[in-house]
Amino acid sequence: MKKSKKLYTTIATLVAFALILIGAYFYTGRADAQKQTEIPKVGILQLMSHPALDQIHQGINDTLKKNGYVDGKNIEIEFQNAQGDQSNLRTISKQFVQDNVDVAVGIATPAVQSLMNATKTTPIILGGITDPAGSGLVKSEKKPGGNVTGVSGQAPLKDQLKLMEKVIPNLKTLGIIYTSSDAPSASQMKDMVTLAKKDGINVKVSSISSVNDIQQVGTALANEVQTIYVPTDNTVASGMKLLSSIAAKKNIAVFPAATTMVKDGGLATDGISQYELGQKTGQHVVNVLKGKETPATTPVTVVAKGHLMLNEKMAKKLNIKFPDDLVKEAKSNGQIIK
Repeated sequence: MKKSKKLYTTIATLVAFALILIGAYFYTGRADAQKQTEIPKVGILQLMSHPALDQIHQGINDTLKKNGYVDGKNIEIEFQNAQGDQSNLRTISKQFVQDNVDVAVGIATPAVQSLMNATKTTPIILGGITDPAGSGLVKSEKKPGGNVTGVSGQAPLKDQLKLMEKVIPNLKTLGIIYTSSDAPSASQMKDMVTLAKKDGINVKVSSISSVNDIQQVGTALANEVQTIYVPTDNTVASGMKLLSSIAAKKNIAVFPAATTMVKDGGLATDGISQYELGQKTGQHVVNVLKGKETPATTPVTVVAKGHLMLNEKMAKKLNIKFPDDLVKEAKSNGQIIK
C-alpha cells in the first residue's frame, strides 16, 4: 500500500508539473501572438487649422500609406488639432504619452514644445519647423540629441526679396507683418529686415498678437508701404485671406513666405512646399517605426529650395504684370494660379 500510495503521489506530481508546463507554453504562445498582432501607434499633434499646416499633415499621411502603413489595419494614427489653444496642446500631449504612442509628430513649433514637455523618451518628429535649433527644440540640426529630430523648412529669404524687387519696380518701402509670440516668424522677420536694408529698402515692421489684430494692423501698414511681406507665420496664415483683401483695397500686394498663402490671396512667392515638408516628415516616422533611425543621432532634414508660385488672378486685380521670365519659370517648374 505504501508503495502504491507513493507511486500515485509521484504520478500526480508529474501530471501537475506537466500541466504547468503546458499552461506556460500556451500562455507564452498567446503572449507572443498578442505581441505579433500589436500595431504601432503614431500621434500627430497639429497646432491649428490652416492650409499650410493641413498640407504638412496630408504629406505625412500620404507617405505613411506609400510605405504600406494603413490606419486601422497595421498602424493606429491618432490625429489631434489643438485649435491654437495652449491648454489643448498640454492635454493632448499628455494623452499621447498615456496612450503609449510609438512616435509623436508635432506640426508647428508650439506643438513640438508641448510634446517635449510631456515626454523625454518617446521619439518626437518635427513637422516642418522653421528654426528648430533657434527655438531650442534640438541641440543642432546635425546632432539633435535627446528624443527629437525631423524636418525643418527654411524659407529662401534672399530669393523672396529678389522676387519682390523684380515684381515691384523701384521698391523702396517694404512692410512686414508677423506674430510677436511666434519665435520662428520673428527670426525670419529680422533676417528679412537685414536683407532689405542692405538693398536700400526702408522697412516698416508691424506685429500682431492674434488674428483679430489683422484688420487694424494690416490696414495701417498698407497705408505706409509699397508692398507687404509675411514670414512663415501660423497666425497670419490663418487670416491670410483677410490680410490680402485689406491690402488689395489699397492696391498693395502681399508676398508670403509659404506657397499655401499665395493660394489665399498672396501675389507670389519663391517658397517651400508644405506638402513636401509633410512627405519628408512622414519618412522620418517610417524610419523610426522600422528601427532605421533614432532621433538623438539622426540629423534634421532641411528643406530650403523654393518653388515659384504666381497668383495671376491677384495680379490682374492689382494691375500688375509678371515679367515674362517669371511666368516661363513658373510654368516649367512651379505653379500659376489663374
